[in-house]
This record gives sequence, structure tokens and C-alpha cells, in this order.
Amino acid sequence: MREYLLVMFVSAAVTYLLVSPVRKFAIAAGAMPAVRARDVHREPTPRLGGIAMFGGLLAGLLAASQLSGLGRMFVQSADIKALLCGAGIMFVLGVLDDKWGVDALVKLGGQMIAAGVMVWQGITVIAIPVPGYGSVPVTPTQGMLISVALVVVMVNAVNFIDGLDGLAAGMVCIAAMAFFLYSYRLWLGYGINDAAPAALFTAVLIGMCLGFLPHNLHPARIFMGDSGSMMLGLMLAVAAISITGRVDPDLITEQVGSQTTAVHALVPIYIPLILPLTVIALPLADLLLAVVRRTWAGKSPFAADKQHLHHRLLEVGHSHSRAVLIMYFWAALIAFGTVAVSVTNTGRTVILAMAGLCLVGLAVLLMPRFRPRAPKAVQSFVPPRYRDGEGPAAEPETAAAATGPAAGEPDGEPDGELPEVDGEVPAMAELSAEDKAMLGRLGTGSTAVGQRGERRS
Repeated sequence: MREYLLVMFVSAAVTYLLVSPVRKFAIAAGAMPAVRARDVHREPTPRLGGIAMFGGLLAGLLAASQLSGLGRMFVQSADIKALLCGAGIMFVLGVLDDKWGVDALVKLGGQMIAAGVMVWQGITVIAIPVPGYGSVPVTPTQGMLISVALVVVMVNAVNFIDGLDGLAAGMVCIAAMAFFLYSYRLWLGYGINDAAPAALFTAVLIGMCLGFLPHNLHPARIFMGDSGSMMLGLMLAVAAISITGRVDPDLITEQVGSQTTAVHALVPIYIPLILPLTVIALPLADLLLAVVRRTWAGKSPFAADKQHLHHRLLEVGHSHSRAVLIMYFWAALIAFGTVAVSVTNTGRTVILAMAGLCLVGLAVLLMPRFRPRAPKAVQSFVPPRYRDGEGPAAEPETAAAATGPAAGEPDGEPDGELPEVDGEVPAMAELSAEDKAMLGRLGTGSTAVGQRGERRS
């Protein structure tokens, strides 16, 4: 575990340190597209954040190759080389799209090429475990089709949710954490060596996301762009393929002593690819809904719109930050709930706990205008919108938060939506004392016009 944590830290540190120079490069290169009607940010923001994440990937794998335990994986498995080839192709394709734009069909073809290269180098589904029967081998053609389909679905699912600051990086990080716990348990607990590459890939992926998130949280200083989102989706898919279809249920049956216990231990992967699909359940649902919605309206499935799940959360009244946190909550509940069912013998308790958390999540989801207030002891450490609003020190901050868009300053609300304010805020409340004094000396525009009119008359 210490080696995995070290790799995770190296990947996070390199990604974090590379973001600032990459941001300057993106601005200089003109990778700052104008704000579109479907965007929720107000100002042009540089893309190409995937360059920093790709640097974190290379640094994490380089650190792993120098460690005694993980270093053997580079000799025993070809998955790492295949990952680098596929990620490199996806990274180049994403950079081209971030800078000049790439047609949707061309992008889809590039995704399939990246997936095909990895399949050719050995990352493919070999068998599908079936409960009560064992592993069902698949033909090379079937394994190739399943693997390519999984890569394309994962890549586009992550790309579709990259619509709010910090949303894609945070949800992929949550999914990677759940997948890391499961693959590490199979590798360490049951001695299944085929699960080790998946644990390494997800550890690096967690570091990449954690290093990028501080720069991408609202208000974001940089976007990951397609160069980042497609690479994150590909890494999730590679981790899924490298473990799904390669774990033999008979190996676990021999260790746990009974097939019933083995079936319980392998619940998340008995149905083909169920674990990777559960850890990205929300992005996948968003992808399927978008395809159905656009096809039903007679549009291309790749046509962009503003009807994704995160856009709908903004429409019902949730703030930018709250919409992101709600998506985090549901992603974590589904992903970690699936892993918890597989690692505990009290599945009923886990299901009941998940049901209770679902009720909490639904309550928060249906109260978009509820604004929690932090205790007074910690109010100086939280954003102004969570403070009491009582006392002279908090009033100017509350007023500024309520009228931030009118004053031209960044706030925590999405584009085109202003926060609800209890009561009317005086027009002068957003001005400082110096501004009020200056306005008093100069007079308003109507006063000046009136005085000029009097002098003319």
C-alpha cells in the first residue's frame, strides 16, 4: 500500500505543479474559446489542462517503475505499455480538439483507433465469469468488440459530464477510489496478480485528479478539455478491462472454501463489466439520456445541448457548487455501495444504509433554495453564503455575494442564473464607502443632466 500511496502522491504533485505553466501556455496558444450559449462560465477560460494530467500520468508510472514491488509489473505485464500507447493517441486527439476543434465522427474514429491499439497489445476481455458456471471464454473478435465498446462508452461518458467546474475530475476520482479498493482487495486478499495493473492505474488516476482539482474547482482557472476528459475515461476503461475477464472465480473458490462465498466475493464482476459501469453510473446515464433525447428530436447524437444532468440541477435552483457536490454524493453512493456489498458479509445492512443515504440525497436534491448556515465558531473559514449574515462584518460580504454578478465580480452561481435574495438589497449596498463618497460629490447622471439643462435654460 505504501508504494501505491507514493505513486499517487508523485502523480498528484506533478499534475498540480504543471497546471500553472500549462495555463500560461494555453493562453499564449489561444486555447481559450469564446463563451458559448450552453456554457455556464462567464469568462473565456483556458483549456489544455490534459497536458498537466498527462505529465502526472508519466511521472506516476515512472515512479512506479523504480519501486521494488511495482517495478516487477513492468516486466511481467504488457498492460502498462498498452496504456501509454492508447493514452498517447487519446491525448494528441484531445489537444487537437481543444485548440482547433475536431469533427465528432473524426473524434469517434480516433477513440476507436486508440482502443484498437490497446487491444492489439493485449488489453482485451478474455473471459466472462458467470455465477454458478465459471468463466465463459470469448473469441478474440468478441473480446475485441467488448473492449473497444467499453473504451468508447467510458471516454464519452466522462466527456459528457465535463460541464461544470470540478465535476468530471471529482467524479472520476471517486470512481477510481472505489475501483482501487476493489482491485487492491483482489490482489492482496486473494493473491490474484491480474488485479495488480488495475490497482496501479487507478492509483495514478486518483493522483492525476487530486492534483488537478485545486485549479479546477469553481471558479475554475483552467479546464481539462477533451485532452483530459478523454484520457481519464480511457484510463478507467483500461483498469476495468485489465481486471474484468481475467479473474478466475475458481481461484477464489479454492481460497474461501465454497462456491457460494466465492459468488458473494465476486458480485461486482459476475455480470460482465458491472463494476466499472456502476462507478460511472451517473455519467453513463447522462450519456444514454443525451443520445435518446437528441435522436428523438431529430438531431445528431453528438450535437451539444444544455440538457445534461448538471444543467438540470442548475435549472431547478441549485448553485454551481451545490450541483457539483450533489453529483459527487450520488457517484460515491453508487460506487462505494457496490464495493461495500462485495467486501462485507452483511449485504442487507449495506443496502439499508444505502437506502437511508438515498433519502438524504433526495431531500437535498429537492431543496434547491435551502442555504445551510455554519456555526459561528467556523464562519470565518467558510464562504460568505454559509454565514449568518448578522453583524457588521458579515453584512458587506453577504451583500457582495448576493449582488456579485451585477458588480462584475466572480461568484458561485452559474451563467444566466442569479441567487435568490431575501428582500431587496439597496443599490448603494454593493459600493464601498469611498465609492459612495465619490458618487455623492459627482452626482448621478440624471442630476448632472438636470443641472446642465438648467444652465442652458
